[in-house]
Amino acid sequence: MEKFTLTLPSALPPQEVARAAICGVVSSGNLEILVESNPAHNNCTVVVNTSAHGFRDIWEAVLHDFARRHAAGGLSFTINDAGATPAVVSLRLDQAFETCCGVAS
Repeated sequence: MEKFTLTLPSALPPQEVARAAICGVVSSGNLEILVESNPAHNNCTVVVNTSAHGFRDIWEAVLHDFARRHAAGGLSFTINDAGATPAVVSLRLDQAFETCCGVAS
């Protein structure tokens, strides 16, 4: 299991967000994402737990893209991955953000 944390610059959401939301399930080729409000920080924090070793550069690219596309400042994401592709990661992040913030992607 590989674990790492990223702190990404991102704008603050335009409205109040839910305290927490969960999206997806941990299973073969998929992942789950827990989103929690973290108003003490203006950045977006992401903790990644993955079974796939050696893909941190790809994770960072997908997560930086997400933080640029969404106002995710003040949110903490915990990702539990079971080998999801970058496209699935991006989709689940969008879904989790929409569930937490009520904002369509």
